[in-house]
Amino acid sequence: MTGRNTLSRLPLRLESGARTNATAALAEKLAADPPPNADAGPADDEFDGRVNFTDTKKLFSSVPSAKLLRSMITLRLAATPPVADFGIWIMKSKLMEGPLCRKAILGVTERTFYRQFCAGKDLAAANATARELWQTGLTAMLDYGLEHAKDNESCDVSMEEFLRTIESAKSVDSPISFVVVKITAICKFRILKRVSDLLRWQHMDKSLNLPWKRKSLPLLVDSSPFYHTAVRPAPLTVEEERDLDVAFARMAKICRKSIEASLPILIDAEDTEIQPAIDYFTYSAAVEFTTGAEKPLIFNTIQAYLKDSKERLLLAKTAADKMRVPVGIKLVRGAYMESENKLANSLGVKSPIHNSIQNTHACYNECADFMLEQISRGSGSLVLATHNMESGKMAAKKAVDYRIEKESKRLHCAQLYGMADALSFGMKNAGFRVSKYLPYGPVDQIIPYLLRRAEENRGILSASSFDRSLMRNELIRRLKSPKEH
Repeated sequence: MTGRNTLSRLPLRLESGARTNATAALAEKLAADPPPNADAGPADDEFDGRVNFTDTKKLFSSVPSAKLLRSMITLRLAATPPVADFGIWIMKSKLMEGPLCRKAILGVTERTFYRQFCAGKDLAAANATARELWQTGLTAMLDYGLEHAKDNESCDVSMEEFLRTIESAKSVDSPISFVVVKITAICKFRILKRVSDLLRWQHMDKSLNLPWKRKSLPLLVDSSPFYHTAVRPAPLTVEEERDLDVAFARMAKICRKSIEASLPILIDAEDTEIQPAIDYFTYSAAVEFTTGAEKPLIFNTIQAYLKDSKERLLLAKTAADKMRVPVGIKLVRGAYMESENKLANSLGVKSPIHNSIQNTHACYNECADFMLEQISRGSGSLVLATHNMESGKMAAKKAVDYRIEKESKRLHCAQLYGMADALSFGMKNAGFRVSKYLPYGPVDQIIPYLLRRAEENRGILSASSFDRSLMRNELIRRLKSPKEH
């Protein structure tokens, strides 16, 4: 490794074709300051960079044959377009309004897709699933499955569930690595929309005064989508400001409980209509509840399929370092492609999403590369959330290049529960800390989550053929050599 900074080699690909001054300055600063240990020899506690997907015996050693078979069949069904389309149609149809039909549909869903992708109906069941994962060498990210709260009462219910989830993980040998928090579950959607509109307008017009705004990190860049806010929004009303304050109070309680439990929280991303408010909640809480420790309390989610994602990541990270605020990053590709493209097309504007999957892959890998280098400097924490085999291999190789310690607490790999198990076990065997994202909740409450997974993750599910082929190979091996398992 030469020590030359990765960022200096990565164009931002903004629509203007040039970097902003802030980003260029950051690139120059990092390029002039090589990461520590750049010329050091290999150490015993480093990654070896080898992610083995060929030895299925080692890969699935902790998975019973019955579970392998069930997973293979369920993933095959989920990846079949007619089956997925039919399931989505039924869930949204009037059949769900009839008590008998609803009961039958929920029963089938519970025994198939819910069982595959969800951790259980309540916190006790989710913790039991987490303990099962712990036995296989994986940890769990617990996610209460409610997506959008409609009123303050339901927001309070969600907050209490988040607090109970954190409380349940307060032990030294807990199998829980993170608790997932959805801002849409503790703040009304209407408030998030209003706050996002005002934040967007303030970025365009710096004279706009937002008296309620707290200290935060940079939220938007010039290449961010602003078409959601076509006209100057009215100021928040007294009632809206009160709702916003109450929502922040909920976030504060969650943060204090997380500090008490020494358990970090992951903030889920949403669509661009309300993402500015999500980032605002996340970064302002990170600033307010900085504990002085190097370990971040809060991890924000960056969706790499957005054209502005890389620049927003760089500017937020720079500001956080300057303010001495430890902020973790959870890096994903994105989960709202269809709805984002549909909205942009309806308004006659350019999509905020990269024009090709190749560009999205490149952006994801470049963001990951940047954060891995920051980890090597001791100033970054990353959750690499991916189902992409190549991204996993790249991360393992870069961990070697940057001399990152094996099982570093600053680096985590994550996949959805019930998906990409080969990648999870492969990365775990290579020396990564690996978690599964465990949504839990009543079957009828979790349906929006399952629908979104079915609609937005068609590409991921269709790409599960490699996983299924590995499972099939392992089952065949076990049938041929039953005594070896």
